[in-house]
Amino acid sequence: MSDIEIAQQAKMQEISILAEQRLGLAPHQLDSYGRFKAKVSLDVMDDMADRPDGKLILVTAISPTPAGEGKTTTTIGLSDALNRIGKKSMVCVREPSMGPCFGLKGGAAGGGYAQVVPMEDINLHFTGDLHAIASAHNLLAAMIDNHIHHGNDMQLDARRIMWQRVVDMNDRALREIVVGMGGTANGYLRQDRFDIVVASEVMAIFCLSNSLKELKQRLGDILIGYSTDGTPHYARELNAHGAMAALLKEAIKPNLVQTLENNPAFVHGGPFANIAHGCNSVIATKMALKLSDYVVTEAGFGADLGAEKFINIKCRKAGIKPDMAVVVATVKALKYHGGAELKDLAQEDLAALQQGLANLQRHLHNLQTEFGLRCVVAINHFVQDSDSEIEMIQAAVTEMGAEAILARHWAQGGAGAESLAEKVVAMLEQPANPCQFLYEDDMPLWDKIGQVAKRLYGAANVVADNKVMDKIARISQQHNFIPVCMAKTPYSFSSDQSLRGAPSNHTLAVRDVRLSHGAGFLVVLCGDVMTMPGLPKRPAAERIDIDDNGAISGLF
Repeated sequence: MSDIEIAQQAKMQEISILAEQRLGLAPHQLDSYGRFKAKVSLDVMDDMADRPDGKLILVTAISPTPAGEGKTTTTIGLSDALNRIGKKSMVCVREPSMGPCFGLKGGAAGGGYAQVVPMEDINLHFTGDLHAIASAHNLLAAMIDNHIHHGNDMQLDARRIMWQRVVDMNDRALREIVVGMGGTANGYLRQDRFDIVVASEVMAIFCLSNSLKELKQRLGDILIGYSTDGTPHYARELNAHGAMAALLKEAIKPNLVQTLENNPAFVHGGPFANIAHGCNSVIATKMALKLSDYVVTEAGFGADLGAEKFINIKCRKAGIKPDMAVVVATVKALKYHGGAELKDLAQEDLAALQQGLANLQRHLHNLQTEFGLRCVVAINHFVQDSDSEIEMIQAAVTEMGAEAILARHWAQGGAGAESLAEKVVAMLEQPANPCQFLYEDDMPLWDKIGQVAKRLYGAANVVADNKVMDKIARISQQHNFIPVCMAKTPYSFSSDQSLRGAPSNHTLAVRDVRLSHGAGFLVVLCGDVMTMPGLPKRPAAERIDIDDNGAISGLF
């Protein structure tokens, strides 16, 4: 069966009953969106302030490949397995963007028998959070152009407007546009662009804010552009942040749903993992830590992007740290990193697998040595995997100072990941040093970039032209204490996606930097980073349909 067919056969529990029985939440603490979705009041955090936090488990992965790794599926399967062995566990994952759902990737709510449901709702509109974020973002864009139209008291330079527009759809025609056409009544003619909603700084702010008050403050800190004399200007100067926060007052409440096995799950927030930090909301993670003994969460792409930003950006700003990491790998993906072609991945190839293990080794080294995290490797099982290939991975991981556990959660749900869950619990019962940041707050911005590039990516050099270096120097004068958010291809440790495995001694070229002042980090652009995807020749939308009874098909 397809993922959507499995999800449609799920016997879901009424969300109010699940919230009360599993999380101890009262009806007045929920805003229900039908029978199976609800938002949880932020007042819950005040009520549980004295409750100790649970253990935080970060699920990350090797560098992504076209073969897939199954990070979200493993996150959900592990949480289900923890509940199966008698632990109180909750999963926290990101909200899917509709763009990839209709584009190439399809749905993003897990897969097989490790999914969050209702799957169709989560992938399509859900509780309207992404629409609210788009509305808040575009309100600011409209107010900027309106300010220019009505006299431009701030003397904003139309060539240096930093705030673009967003839409939650893949649409390459909107990457570069011209606005204000049609004469003086329609404003001033200027170049603009659209990004996809999940690349919006409002999304990053939304996911890093601890409260509605902080959300409003951060929205006011958004850099909108520069005047003709180079003076920076911010959203609060337009009095835009109050209205923007008002549009987000419901969205900021975490979304409570369930897994196929009727275990609680938060699905909340979803910033891009290349241009932003790629994690679910701080509010949802912190609330889950109060509600459960174990919280399983994920970070986007491989550990070089996802785990790095989870720790250096999200955890730094939220005041939390993961207690351990689960690194997801598949036989197919490792063979691809070893040079095997996509069409040949179903065949046993021990030589390619041996070569590809270098990618896993680099990620494990980074997590264990650079961040000081204890780790376990989850081998996400595919039916084509041979016993010899599994044994090779397990032996290699043992030499790397960790253990690799075969997990069959895609086919068997939580039951297929019980061995992984038992290993996770055993590791968490042992004392360990806390996770460490890669760099301190007061390190110069250029040195922070170098720390990530050299220690994690294996780069020998980091270079930038004089224009970029001058820009970093200017930003450093006021914002040196912020973390860096590296924006590069997720498919390689380098900025060249064709370099598979674990390339070393390469040069990382920084082509530009962008200050996300409201979110509180510096985006470091390396290579081509796409913030508005396009649809493929045969988009997934062509396969999606709905019958006369309202049943959706083809979503995944």
